Amino acid sequence: MDVGGTNTDAVVMRGSNLLGQAKITTSENIGSGVREAISAALADAGVRAGAIDAVMIGTTQFTNALVEGRRLSRVGVMRLAAPAGRGLLPLTGWPRMLAEAVNGDVALARGGYNFDGRAISPLDESEIRTIARRFDAKGLRHIAVTSVFAPVNDDMERRAAEIVAKAIPGASVTAGSTIGRLGLLERENAAIINAALIALAEQVVDAYVSALAALGIDAPLYLSQNDGTLMTADAVRALPVLTFAAGQTNSMRGAAGLTGHRNAIVVDIGGTTTDVGVLRHGIPRESSVAAEVGGIRTNFRMPDVLSFGLGGGSVVVEEGGTLRVGPESVGHELTRRALVFGGDTLTATDVAVASGHAMVGEPRHVAALDRRLVAEANETIHRMIEEAIDRMKTSAEPVPVVLVGGGSILLGRPLAGASGVDTPTAAPVANAIGAASAQAGGEVDRVCAYEPLGREHALAQAREEARQKAIVAGAEPDAVEIVDVDEIPLAYLPGNAVRVRVKAIGPLARIVRGATPCA
Repeated sequence: MDVGGTNTDAVVMRGSNLLGQAKITTSENIGSGVREAISAALADAGVRAGAIDAVMIGTTQFTNALVEGRRLSRVGVMRLAAPAGRGLLPLTGWPRMLAEAVNGDVALARGGYNFDGRAISPLDESEIRTIARRFDAKGLRHIAVTSVFAPVNDDMERRAAEIVAKAIPGASVTAGSTIGRLGLLERENAAIINAALIALAEQVVDAYVSALAALGIDAPLYLSQNDGTLMTADAVRALPVLTFAAGQTNSMRGAAGLTGHRNAIVVDIGGTTTDVGVLRHGIPRESSVAAEVGGIRTNFRMPDVLSFGLGGGSVVVEEGGTLRVGPESVGHELTRRALVFGGDTLTATDVAVASGHAMVGEPRHVAALDRRLVAEANETIHRMIEEAIDRMKTSAEPVPVVLVGGGSILLGRPLAGASGVDTPTAAPVANAIGAASAQAGGEVDRVCAYEPLGREHALAQAREEARQKAIVAGAEPDAVEIVDVDEIPLAYLPGNAVRVRVKAIGPLARIVRGATPCA
C-alpha cells in the first residue's frame, strides 16, 4: 500500500505479477482507510486474506504531521557541548509554529568532542541525571540527545541516552548519531523531529496492525523507508523520521520493478506536481546536500528528487502573449473542473486529450480549442519535463526514462535526452507496487580512521555491518548484496579519516522461504 495525503493505493502482488489493485480517497480514520483499500484490492485480485504472506505500507502521515504542525509531542532537548556550543541554541532556525509545538525544554550539558576526537569536556553523569529529573518533572517522555561530533565518537551520546532512559520511566530517547550525519544543528534537528513523532508513530503502527487483524491477515508488517528499502513495524516506532519521502522512493522502486531498469531517470507525474528522481543500481539516488523538511534543515538521508508544479490538474493560462502551465492546479477537483469532464478550467489533461495522446473524459469538450494554443501548451509540458531530466543527469549521454503516476498521460512524444521512454501499464499505482516489491536494507554511515585499521579492513567491517543490518531488517542472509560504497576523505581529521557509507539490500527472507504467518 501507499497511503498518500489524497489517495491510498493498494495492490496485491505474487512475485512480480500484479493480481489486483485499488485506489480510494485517503480517510481521516487510518484504520478504516487501510481496511477499505486492502479489501478492495483483495476483491479485485480474487485472493483471500489468509493467503497474504507480508504487508508493506508506505505513508506520508509523518511528513504531513510535521509540515502541518499537528499531533507532535513536546520534546526534551539535550545537547552535549558545554562549555562550547552555546552560540546557536537548539531549535535555531525552526519556523515559530513548529518550535512552539515541540519545545518542552532545552538543556546544554558538558561533554562532546572536537573534530579530531578529543573531548571538549568530560561527561558529567550527575549533571545528566539532574537534567533528566527536570525533564521528568515537566512530564516530558520524548527526549533527543545530541553530542558534538558524535559521528566521530558517539561514546558520550550513547552513555547520556542510557542515563536518561533509566532516569525517566517509559521515556523514548533518540540519539542524533542514529539518524543524522556530520553537521551538529542538522543532526540535532533530525533527532528532535524524530522524538516529536514517536507517539504518533505508535498510534499509526497500532492502527495498521489492528486493521490487518480485523481483515484476518496474519502476516508480518513492514513500512517503507526513504531509501527505497523496508523497515519493520517495531523499527518505525523508534525511527519514524526515516519514512520521510517514502512515497517518492516507492514510485521509483515501482518503476524499477515494472520495467526492470536498474539505472534510469523516473518521472512521476501526479495531479499537482512532478517528481523526478534517479535510479542507481535499482535504488533511489540519495541527496548529497542538507534537506529541508517543513522549513527545518536536516541531514539524514533523503532521496535526490526534483519537484515542480506540473501535473494533470495544472492550470493552463495565456497572459500577454505568454503561455504558462502550472504551478496552479485544480488538484483533486480535476474530474469536476477540467474541460473534458464538463468543467470550465483549461488544464494540462485537456491539452493531452486535445493533442490526441490521451483518452479520458469527453474529447468533444476540447475539440474546438485553438490548435495553436494546444500545440504551444503541449510543447511547454514536454519542455518542462525535458529540462528537469537534464538537471538530474550527471552526463550529456541519453538515459532511459520511466514515466509513472496518473499524469503520465500528459506526454505523447519522445523526450530529448532520453534513450527511450517506458510507460508501464500499471503506472498509476507504481507507488504501491514499489512498496510491495521493496527489499530489506541496511546502511552504515560513519567516520573511520584508516591508519590504525587499514583501508581494506575498515571497508570489510563496514560491509559486514551493513549486511548484518539488512539481515536484522528481514533480508534473506544468502541473498544480501552490497549495492553502494562511498568514501569521502575528511582532510581536517587525523588518522587518514574517511566518511564511509555502505548500503546492503536483499529480498525478504519470509518471501524467499515461503511465509510463516506471525502476529
